Amino acid sequence: MAFAVKEAGELLATAFAPWVIDLGLKPVEFTAEGGTFLLPENKTLVHVGGVVCGQATAAAADTCSVVTLAAVNGRFRFCTTVDLSVKFMRPLPPGDAEVRVTVLSNGKRMAYTSVDVVGGNGKTAVTSMMTFAYLED
Repeated sequence: MAFAVKEAGELLATAFAPWVIDLGLKPVEFTAEGGTFLLPENKTLVHVGGVVCGQATAAAADTCSVVTLAAVNGRFRFCTTVDLSVKFMRPLPPGDAEVRVTVLSNGKRMAYTSVDVVGGNGKTAVTSMMTFAYLED
């Protein structure tokens, strides 16, 4: 792949809003079907209930999907999120979490991903389905 972990890290550091960059997402691996990321422990993402806030996990899922699509495409393509459906299955405990992105469909104009956020305990805490529209030909 021409677009791999190094390029993904550069994209994460430059193409997103500062608060998204502050999530500290780290690309781990890409395949033709998807990608894996680390959402490192970050005490600023834990709310008063003692668990990672849902907004952070939704942002991580969305961001990791965009970067995974870049890896699958071999380059970053400008896109926008059209639909984001998030299911919070259980509280995500503080600590490192794994973000697993599967590309379900990647067409000329639209792309679809499925994302699982898995806590250090090995249990899926968040699952989401996303739709993206490419803004270029």
